[in-house]
Amino acid sequence: MKAVILVGGLGTRLRPLTCNTPKPMIPIANRPFIEHVILRLQRQGVTDVILAVQYLAEQFEALLGDGSRFGLHVHVMREAEPLGTAGAVKNIEHMLDSTTFVLNGDALTDLDLQAMLAFHRERGSKTTIALTPVDDPTQFGLVEMDRDQRVQRFLEKPRLEDVTTNMINAGTYIVEPEVFRYVPPGQHFMFERGLFPVLLQTGDPVFGYPSRAYWTDIGRPQNYLEVNQDVLIGKVQYPIAGDVTSNRIWMQGQVDMHASVQLVGPIVFGPDVVIGRGASIIGPTVIGAGCHIGDNTAIESSVLWENNQIAEEVTLRNCVLGNQNTIAAHTVISGGAIISDQCQIGEHNRLDCGIRFWPGTRLGDKAISF
Repeated sequence: MKAVILVGGLGTRLRPLTCNTPKPMIPIANRPFIEHVILRLQRQGVTDVILAVQYLAEQFEALLGDGSRFGLHVHVMREAEPLGTAGAVKNIEHMLDSTTFVLNGDALTDLDLQAMLAFHRERGSKTTIALTPVDDPTQFGLVEMDRDQRVQRFLEKPRLEDVTTNMINAGTYIVEPEVFRYVPPGQHFMFERGLFPVLLQTGDPVFGYPSRAYWTDIGRPQNYLEVNQDVLIGKVQYPIAGDVTSNRIWMQGQVDMHASVQLVGPIVFGPDVVIGRGASIIGPTVIGAGCHIGDNTAIESSVLWENNQIAEEVTLRNCVLGNQNTIAAHTVISGGAIISDQCQIGEHNRLDCGIRFWPGTRLGDKAISF
C-alpha cells in the first residue's frame, strides 16, 4: 500500500514559525509532525510513502532519509514549481500502480484508514474523500452526498445562507490511479476545484466517508497551541516520546531542575532542559530540548521549541516560542503571541494580543507594553 503526502506548501498562514521550518516539520509535543504522520501510516499498513515537496525539500530528506527507521520506504520527490494538490500527484503518477492514500501534510487526525479503505472497496469507488463535521462550514469546502454517500456536489467556502451541510473535506483521500488521466501534466491543478468536479461530470464514482475522528488543520496559528494541548490531554491519539510520571509529565532526556520548581502536568520536556529556583511550569506545556528557564519564571499553556534562553521572573502564558530565542528578565509574553527564531527580547516588555515577531527580531528594554 502506498501513500502520498502533500507537503509542497509554503505555510504562509503559520508564519513566522514556518520562515525557517516547513509546516509539516513543525514540532507537536517535541516531535516533527511529519514523523507522526509517517508512523501512523506505518501502523495502518502502508509500506511506501511518497512526499511531494516544493519548499525546503532538503530538510525533509535530512530528517526522514529512506524511511528505514520508521519501518517503511520514504521517497522525497521535488517539484521544480508548485503544481497544486492534484498536479503534485500527477507528477509522480508513474510511481502509483494501485489504490493509494493521499493526505494533506497539515491535517492532524486519528482517522481509521483501514476502515476508510474497506468502505472505498465496498462501494467500488474511484475516489473516496474523508469528511468531518465543523461548526462553521463557511471557511471550508462542503461536500454534499446522497443517501448512499455518493458525492453530488462540492461547494467551496459558501455564504452562510448557502450552507446545506456541515460536512467538509478533511484532506484525506483514497484514489485509484486511473483518475489522474483527467489531470493535465506539468500544470497547476487542484483536487478541490479541478479533479473532483471533473469526476462528477464524467460519472466516475466519488464517495464521501464521514467520520467523527479527531481532525484539525495545524497550519492555522490559532490552532497550533490548541493542537499541542489536545495531544497532551489525550484528546487525540498521538504517542508522546519519553518516560512519563504519574502526574503526566514526560521526560525525553535529562532535566536539571531546582528542588523548589513547581510542576503541574501535562508537560513534555525535551533533553538537557535546565530550570532555575522557584520557577513554575503549568500544563499543558511543551518545553523543547536545551531550553534554560530562569529563577522565578512562570510558564503556562505554552509551547517552546529548542534552545531558548529565558531569564529570571519572565511570564510566558498561552504563547509560542520558536528556536534559539533570548527573553530578558521581567518580560511577559501572552495572549497567543508568536516569537519565531533567534529573537532577542529586552527586559520589561509586555507582548500580547497575538503579536508575531519574525526571525532575528531585536527588541530593546521597555519597548512594548499593552
